[in-house]
Amino acid sequence: MEERELIPVEGHKTLGRDSQSNAILNTDDSGYLAYKTARDASRRKDRDLATLRDEVDELKDLVKNLVQKADK
Repeated sequence: MEERELIPVEGHKTLGRDSQSNAILNTDDSGYLAYKTARDASRRKDRDLATLRDEVDELKDLVKNLVQKADK
């Protein structure tokens, strides 16, 4: 990727304006990395929670089956 010269944005140390596209770009690599790490951790947590819910549902079904068999 081509490295472009950014025009500093007044009052923002980590923002620069691309002179060709006029877009405002964030140059805070450590902040971006922290965001990605937090996002990945949140996704893992959501997957783990879904797995636990599935396992609890399975255990509930097993207990119901055992109780039904014991009542017969």
